[in-house]
Amino acid sequence: MPHRDVVFPAGRQALYERNRYSPAVRSNGFLFVSGQVGSREDGSPEPDLATQVRLAFSNLNAVLQAAGCTFDDVVDVTMFVVNPEANFETVWGVVPEFWGEAPHPTLTGIGVTWLYGFQFEIKVIAKLPGSAG
Repeated sequence: MPHRDVVFPAGRQALYERNRYSPAVRSNGFLFVSGQVGSREDGSPEPDLATQVRLAFSNLNAVLQAAGCTFDDVVDVTMFVVNPEANFETVWGVVPEFWGEAPHPTLTGIGVTWLYGFQFEIKVIAKLPGSAG
């Protein structure tokens, strides 16, 4: 198996190692970021949904920053929301705080029934700065 160029945000490597996945992998000019949730430093869910969404974006931004990216480099977003009929408006009310200006990345929103105790998760693909194309 080829070596993976893994990106770890500062201070959270133990959490990823405990759960056995990489927060992000660089490949062919792109950064593939695992789903980020609104977890506290100990890995537990933030109970307030709006705060959980903000924390998920903060965790996402830490991963992006560790790779030399910002949200402006994001080209594709997938959001997972538990009970979207009840939670979408709260989630979407927070998103513009982090989303940036148009043109926006592509977006796929998926309603789910379970996220390991969380209500929101976001995963992205970003173009690495300086890569061709």
